Amino acid sequence: MTLPSSEASPELGPQPSAVPPTRRGVSRRGLLGAAGAGAAGVGAGLAGGFGLASHGPSSTAAAAAPGSAAYPFYGEHQAGIVTPAQDRLHFAAFDMVSDDRADLVTLMQDWTAAAARMTQGRDAGPFGATSGPYDAPPDDTGEAIGLPSSGLTLTFGFGPSLFRQGGRDRYGIAERQPAALRRLPHFPGDNLDPDRSDGDLCVQACADDPQVAVHAIRNLARIAFGRAAIRWSQLGFGRTSSTSTSQTTPRNLFGFKDGTMNLKAEEPSLLDSHVWVPPTSGTKDAWLSGGSYLVARRINMTIEIWDRQPLSEQEKVVGRSKAEGAPLSGGGEFTQPNFALLGSDQQPLVAADAHVRLVHPDQNKGVQLLRRGYNFVDGSTSLGRMDAGLFFLAYVVDPRTHYIPMQTKIARGDGMSEYLQHTGSALFAVPPGVAQGGYLGQALFA
Repeated sequence: MTLPSSEASPELGPQPSAVPPTRRGVSRRGLLGAAGAGAAGVGAGLAGGFGLASHGPSSTAAAAAPGSAAYPFYGEHQAGIVTPAQDRLHFAAFDMVSDDRADLVTLMQDWTAAAARMTQGRDAGPFGATSGPYDAPPDDTGEAIGLPSSGLTLTFGFGPSLFRQGGRDRYGIAERQPAALRRLPHFPGDNLDPDRSDGDLCVQACADDPQVAVHAIRNLARIAFGRAAIRWSQLGFGRTSSTSTSQTTPRNLFGFKDGTMNLKAEEPSLLDSHVWVPPTSGTKDAWLSGGSYLVARRINMTIEIWDRQPLSEQEKVVGRSKAEGAPLSGGGEFTQPNFALLGSDQQPLVAADAHVRLVHPDQNKGVQLLRRGYNFVDGSTSLGRMDAGLFFLAYVVDPRTHYIPMQTKIARGDGMSEYLQHTGSALFAVPPGVAQGGYLGQALFA
């Protein structure tokens, strides 16, 4: 529900007026304070040793207890894009179940209020899980009581079907649909499950405690009841990219370092060129200025087949050493590959179909992506194989120039494609950050 506004908080925006609840409860932060060092110790274990690479006004507070880092919700850009990539993910795509424009707008307002609270370690609603009217459901589900904010970020996006569905202008915003916001094409080799693809809305919840991320999506879905419902969702662990120079390069489920050359938060000029949508005042998509486009692809890995390949084949397919992540042309992990260097057999040391060659900016007109992908393991298939792989997330300034051409080339000629199958696909427009007193996507509905 929308928070009543009688006093403003610099972190959370409008706060509830002083209405005495019918019973008293314990807030997440209150329980932490009461438990003292003991609760901090529990939070440290659950958060998995969250590094204190925080930014903004919460940096000092983050040093107080492991897992307590909190990123501001309000700002020029949405958090969860250049924010240092957290260890856990709960991603959800929603479909609107109401055709009423007012329901869409109030949902954005209610999600804004709840997200601003939860990212600061507070309950989703003003009364929380243990107080408020005793004969009504609590306005928070309660499973995150006692847990710190764990670096939670919530990032929201709009899918093409929110603007038009079957040629119908659903909410009076069809004329403001950006030209780049269209369903991604069916790439060669795709085996897409429609139940794991597309969506009217998306929410990316990242945190260093999986329960904090799951709690956030659960409560946003609860708040959306009657207006929107989850279409599909994906849990992820073990980030597969670094979005800050303070982070080491992680490994994917093939055992290789992933995202070595990823864009970093400390490279603002590159972010302006490759991630943030530039100002487009006066055009139909001016509302997206300062935002980005999010590509989401569920990529299954044929783990069992990969595991039977010799190390030489694995390294040839990737184009990097498995131990150090260095290009096969020599040097260290961050050495630029030398694609012209030949081996004793007069063949390129980095094979023509090596993954690192095909995705390198030099081979793609200088295009770069900001990746925020995660590993996933969703049990086993009916054949007894691991249902596992990479949930690929990438933020780009324009998918027509920064993703579609690259993925088309990879699908046709990348040696790694033999070990991959894309089973889910979606594209979303991610609006810019929210100003104090505003709400998500407000410029779109103005």
